[in-house]
Parts: sequence; C-alpha cells; structure tokens
Amino acid sequence: MRSQCSSFLVLLVLGVASGGLVRYDNFHLFRVAITDQEQLKVLQNVELQNDQFIFLDYPTQVGMNVSVLVSPRKLLDYLQLAKNVHLSSHLATTNFQAILDAENPPAKNKRSDEFGWEEYQTLDAIYNWIDELAVKYSSILTVQSIGQSYEGREMKVVKLSHQAGNPGIFIESNIHAREWITSATTTWLLNELLTSSDPAVQELLTSYDWYILPVANPDGFHYTKTTNRLWRKNRYPHNILCPGVDLNRNFPYHWMEGGASQVACNDIYAGPSPASEVETRNMMEYYETIVDRIELHLQFHSYGQYILLPYGYQDADYPDNYSDQLEIAEAAAIGFSKRYNTPYTYGTIADVLYVDSGSTTDWAHGYHKTPLSMCFEFRDNGAYGFVLPADQIIPNAEETLDALIAMLAKAKTMGYFQRS
Repeated sequence: MRSQCSSFLVLLVLGVASGGLVRYDNFHLFRVAITDQEQLKVLQNVELQNDQFIFLDYPTQVGMNVSVLVSPRKLLDYLQLAKNVHLSSHLATTNFQAILDAENPPAKNKRSDEFGWEEYQTLDAIYNWIDELAVKYSSILTVQSIGQSYEGREMKVVKLSHQAGNPGIFIESNIHAREWITSATTTWLLNELLTSSDPAVQELLTSYDWYILPVANPDGFHYTKTTNRLWRKNRYPHNILCPGVDLNRNFPYHWMEGGASQVACNDIYAGPSPASEVETRNMMEYYETIVDRIELHLQFHSYGQYILLPYGYQDADYPDNYSDQLEIAEAAAIGFSKRYNTPYTYGTIADVLYVDSGSTTDWAHGYHKTPLSMCFEFRDNGAYGFVLPADQIIPNAEETLDALIAMLAKAKTMGYFQRS
C-alpha cells in the first residue's frame, strides 16, 4: 500500500532501454522517521522535485516512517539534507539491486510449465493455472472475466462455491502492481482450499463462497515483470511523462479526502476524477452484482504487518460496528502469530498506518455497507519491504490461512456469516 515517486524521468536517469528492466545498482536504501512538520514539508518537496530520490512510501504525515532510495551520485546530497533537517535515517542497504536479484531465484527441480509457490509467477502463468482449475474442479469452481484493463488484459475472477446459500467472501490482491506477495498468497490459499485434508480448511471450503480477484491491476503487474520492479500504479497515460493512477485511491467514496494526490507524477495520484480508471469501474460493476452475498471484503497488500479497518480518509468517523471489527481483527492477529510468531498491528487505516482516501476497503464498507471490510498488509516490517524473497511466500500464506480460520470462527460467534 505504500508509495514511491513514479516519474518517467527516473527511468531516463537510470538509462533503461525499451524492454529492459530498470536497475538500481548501488542505490542506497534509507529508512526515515518523520518527527516534525518541517521534515514532512521538506520531504514532500524533495519527493516532487528530485528524481534521484525515489520514495517507496509517500510522506503524508508526521509520525510515519518512509523508505527512500538514493542514487549513488546523489548520496552526498541526501546525507546533507538529512543533516540539515535532523532526519532520523537508517541505512538498510548500499546496493538495492542485490536485494532485487536475490528476490526470485528459479525454483529447483521444477518443470518450466509447473505452477508453484517457490517463486513468483507471471500474469500469464496465474491465468493459465486458474483456467486449468476451472476444468479440473468444474463442479465447484468457475473463472470469469470482469472486463479488460487499459492495455487490453483480462481481469479474471475465480468463484469457488460448494453449496447455494453460503455467505460470501471477496478477496482482492495486487491492486498495487509491485506487491507480488499478495497474488502469490491468494493463489496458494486457493490451492489449499481445493486440496487440503485439514478439517479446518475443508470447513472454509464448504461453508463459504469465495470470490477471488488475484490480480486487480494486470497492466501494472505485467510492467513490474518486464520493465520496473517497483511500479505501483496502473498504466493509463493521463500524463505522457508520468502514466498511471493509484487504483486504491480511485474509488468513489470520500475520494481525495487525504492521503492522495492530484499530481500525476506522484505514486498516490488518485486520477482526474473518482472511478476514472477502467480497472476501477470493472471492479465496481462486478462487485455490485455480488454485493448482497458478501459478508467480508478483504484486500491483500504489503508491507508492514497490519490488519486495517475502515476508515482511512481525513477526519473519518469509526464504522458503526467498529468494536466488532476490532475484535475480529484481534483474532486474526492472534492467528497470524500462531505459527511463526509474526506480529500484526490492527486498527483503522487512519489510526495505525496513515490517512488515505479512495480505497476499496473504505468503499466496500462505507458505500456498499458490506458488514466486514479489512485489509491485510503482509510481511515484512522493512527488511525487504515490497521485495519479499520468494522463500517467504509459503510461510506468509500459511500464517494468512491461520488468520482467516481464526477470524472467521470469531466472526461466526458474533452473528456474522449466517447462511441464507
């Protein structure tokens, strides 16, 4: 969910030829704590004006931490800036490219056409795999295109249903292109629902209808594989030098009420108007066809290890069922910690992370009154950030399954998820 400067000029400076991957050789990664208003204003100005400082998190408020990539030739400028405004700045790595290179090594002893979770998959591989599932499990699983992206890629939704009348759960992942761990976790969960012999998992399969959008931003996701690993937005060229809109700021519920931008080169650019993007409209139109069946809307993001509740917009009220959602989030946090002791913080978006507006979490609960709406921000706490090594896919997915089992059990005791 976090943000980075997405200026096209960065690609020119890095010397990327068409069709090649952006490289970050000898880029230094700093973790910065914003402690006062002066630091916030300085960093916001730098983010807008300096293409050699790449912000992986947009500085929106005092008290938050941001990650900043600094090119080698601008290192002294950054150090002087940090000294001038007394930044609390921790150097995480002196060569960010080494982290990228180590993220996704080829899986060992694996056929080229075999789908798995020892490495991150491409969009085509994900789509081919779910299409194969639709054939193999045709009595309970269907795949539907809910429309095409700006660049003409399908947006595919999986529906998994064992019996009529089950309460529904909607899962959305990879709305932010670079958050690869989200679609990897989603596909692992889908496979586990279909193949696990664990009674607790089988109960999830038979007692709920699952509506799963594994890649909500197919153009951006593809772009992270071919051109820039750190790309966040979609690919629509509202600005020819700075294409793309943050789809998770584009939904028409308290749009542009904090934590979003009207500057096209910013990675939290909310678009020229609410629901301006075809991907947003595709998701909205599909959700409206199933909303009466959905008890839980669940977004997958990275990173930071949070369970986030509505709302995120500026000066937002709490949801009417805030105490219920908080109890359910607590159960999820306990579930996340059960297997690997991974700590998760829970609360509203605005309370525990930062102000943001126009998200699907806010839209689902605030506009559509979906009873439960949450966002999981997955591993980690900053060691790798968005570039989580592939060997953490399965552990992350396992603890997510534990969290789902715990939170759904808790919610049932509170009167949610009753069969119709």
